[in-house]
Amino acid sequence: MELKHQATVTLAEVADAAGVGESTVSRVLRNHGSFSGKTRDRVMAAVERLGYVPNRIAGTLASTASRLVAFVIPSLSNIVFPDVLRGASAVLEENRYQAVFSVTDYDPTKEEALAAAMLAWRPAAVMLAGYEHTEGTVKMLRASGCRIVEMLDVDGDALDLAVGFSNGAAGRESAAFLLKRGYRRMGYVGHDLTRDTRAGKRFAGFCETLATGGAPLADREILAGASSVENGRLGLERLLARTPDLDAVYFSNDDMALGGYFHCLARGIPIPGQLAIFGYNGLDIGRATPQPLSTIRTPRVATGQVAAQLVVTNAPPQVVDLGFELIEGATA
Repeated sequence: MELKHQATVTLAEVADAAGVGESTVSRVLRNHGSFSGKTRDRVMAAVERLGYVPNRIAGTLASTASRLVAFVIPSLSNIVFPDVLRGASAVLEENRYQAVFSVTDYDPTKEEALAAAMLAWRPAAVMLAGYEHTEGTVKMLRASGCRIVEMLDVDGDALDLAVGFSNGAAGRESAAFLLKRGYRRMGYVGHDLTRDTRAGKRFAGFCETLATGGAPLADREILAGASSVENGRLGLERLLARTPDLDAVYFSNDDMALGGYFHCLARGIPIPGQLAIFGYNGLDIGRATPQPLSTIRTPRVATGQVAAQLVVTNAPPQVVDLGFELIEGATA
């Protein structure tokens, strides 16, 4: 049987049903301009009765005041980015902005294509992770006329607005903490540093501080692809097979560190008696393990909140460093 699609209810039909003009319906739906409470009730009753869905895209194209905010993020499997979105969404919804997002899988070429697709909708703002973009992406963003927010990093030159924390400083502080605890034979387990440039900055800061402290990095294991608990466990297994006398291992993030923690539990390696483990991000699950994870806690939700607030208030270009917190935990 052939399916028949019902015709879209129009703004004119809502206006006719409510006994008002189209401009009045538009003002009520946008909650902007003058209208009485009784008029609003009539319009909303007609909207509900007819099942009218406002055409937000048409409204955006017809106005210079877009209500769309586009997020171009690396991943949804890593809790970091959903946390950022959660923080931003609360502020945007309160101010009647609509968030849309796309995922790059840490691929800068894909980020360029997705940024172009998002900019075609003429958003009020585009929010991206970090400072590292292709030349094409930078040119498009600069020419877009919308607000640009680079998040989760402050180590670089911002295009417009930036909100986050110093990844380099996080790496340096992690190394200084481990050195102060007396560890001298340290290794690193991480994921693809060429794509996750923020992890690369942390690693560089970590190695720099170790070298300055007279205990250069002993060995590293970098796994291809995204970070995961499984890769953390595999990475530590490979690292210790090569360099069994390590006394501490720094992981690119908490997902990887938890994998290392599980490897130690399975192999009976005392933590931190024989091997210390240190992560990054401060995930909730890291506090729930039998030994709370030693790590850096990052303000992910706050990053989203502040980024969105800068957009809705049309703040001047600036960099907001929210800092981070070192969590001593029990694994180092």
